[in-house]
Amino acid sequence: MTSFSLIATAAMGLESVVAEEVRRLGYECQVENGKVTFEGDALAICRANLWLRTADRVKLKVGEFRATTFEELFEQTKALPWADYLPKDAEFPVIGKSVKSTLFSVSDCQAIVKKAVVESLKARYHLSWFPETGPLYRIEVALHKDIATLTIDTSGAGLHKRGYRARQGEAPLRETLAAALVLLTNWTPERPFVDPFCGSGTIAIEAALIGQNIAPGFNRDFVSEQWPWIGESVWEEARQEAEQMARYDQPLDICGIDLDPHMVEIAKMNAAEAGLSDLISFREGRAEQFRTDAQYGVIVGNPPYGERLGEQREVEALYRAIGRAFAALDTWSVYILTAHRGFETHYGRPATKRRKLFNGFIETHYYQYWGPRPPREARS
Repeated sequence: MTSFSLIATAAMGLESVVAEEVRRLGYECQVENGKVTFEGDALAICRANLWLRTADRVKLKVGEFRATTFEELFEQTKALPWADYLPKDAEFPVIGKSVKSTLFSVSDCQAIVKKAVVESLKARYHLSWFPETGPLYRIEVALHKDIATLTIDTSGAGLHKRGYRARQGEAPLRETLAAALVLLTNWTPERPFVDPFCGSGTIAIEAALIGQNIAPGFNRDFVSEQWPWIGESVWEEARQEAEQMARYDQPLDICGIDLDPHMVEIAKMNAAEAGLSDLISFREGRAEQFRTDAQYGVIVGNPPYGERLGEQREVEALYRAIGRAFAALDTWSVYILTAHRGFETHYGRPATKRRKLFNGFIETHYYQYWGPRPPREARS
């Protein structure tokens, strides 16, 4: 069985979360900045794409070497076994990036890699021209400190594109980050879950997928499904496995609340698109007015950050209000993502723990307020 070197790319701050997901799939891995590397067969490619909730993409590493001249880049790229992956009719565009490297011209590096791949395929297939009318194999040349890494993207659209978000608001939270926010909590499916700033419903939907152990990629396609050397049967095996592992009978108590009735309707549409309408309740309301008699629940929220001029006082008043409201939920755990540096001061107490994360290009902190553990009978 052929083993491949695979890379699950990750947003800054989420590498350890992605690594834990990879290990749960049964693969040993190494963690580096922005990526998690592991070995696996063709089935691993399918599983990783279907199951990784917090990774950005899954890439197949074809080779890695040092290159400080265009000649080195060309010859070492040409020497790689491209025909093991690319059929005669493969479409293989080349993208690139260069960081702190002698070869800083990305466009030149892309052109050289493209030419080298063509020459490699010519030698194997004994052809002088390739039509590129078949399956897509997007090649990337990534140069970092003069080390060139050549990969092929197995995902296609980024893994955050689950296929359920029919509509979204002005500043949508990526599905991968939303899933990470849930995975970084102490929530279990038996406990209530509330997002009091639900927007288009992404956090609540990701919580429902996690709660019922539904693979996040169940509702979409991947570019490598068209690759003949993986084949339909392997993908079918991975999808059947995911179906068998889902816990559709797991009851959930998940609620999304938003001040904007239009966003509540969008959230309902997105949940319906994901097939989760009966698992999540969405309603209009103010976060600071949230009340409940339920015990040992979890709140995860991504409130406004107050970045625009004139918004800061309003946002700080909101933080003070939710601090007072959530203090009354003495058995609950609260997790808030915000870029506002003074959040703890306005909320009224220091967090149990905080973690730096990036919401797109915005540096944020995830403020974690841990409540007491539920009694054993409540957890069973």
